[in-house]
Amino acid sequence: MVVTRFIPIGAALVAGCLSLAFDSPLAAADAGHAAHDPQHDFDFEIGDWKTHVKRLVHPLTGSTEWAEYDGTTVVQKVWDGRANLVQLEVDGPKGHLELASFRLYDPETHEWSLNVASSRSGSLGVPTVGGFKDGRGEFYDKESWDGKPIVVRFVITPRSPDAIHFEQAFSADDGKTWELNWIADDTRVAGSP
Repeated sequence: MVVTRFIPIGAALVAGCLSLAFDSPLAAADAGHAAHDPQHDFDFEIGDWKTHVKRLVHPLTGSTEWAEYDGTTVVQKVWDGRANLVQLEVDGPKGHLELASFRLYDPETHEWSLNVASSRSGSLGVPTVGGFKDGRGEFYDKESWDGKPIVVRFVITPRSPDAIHFEQAFSADDGKTWELNWIADDTRVAGSP
């Protein structure tokens, strides 16, 4: 399923894990039928999606102003699933967003890095790193926001084979409290793999 930079969605975007209903290595592992192969954790997301995004306009300021956008996300498999490319394009009253995320699997650590860029900045943000456990993906990084150190958490939760929920939150107190600042819900386009 984030800059002039709006929000560094170390993943903004789109991604996920599998429930037992999915036909995948992860689903088989969860059912106890096979060993889990994390290099295929994102295979379920390959395809075309309709995307609805909510973005907190002024994170970590106490603001409650949200902007909403609608558009599409396209996820393409790279290197037989050991990487993928996510392209998100959405529009709303606050403007147009184009984000790309190149997700890379590290076979030594068995973790994924989510590397996001905005068309406005033309550069990659700090990668969020993590993986999937019990049907949920969690990815973290440390960076700065308005000159202050923060922790970024990006969570991916598949709700069905055709629906994925994404959330990003910032913490200014090293993970004690979190402020949600990015919510995306993706629905698979009919006929997309």
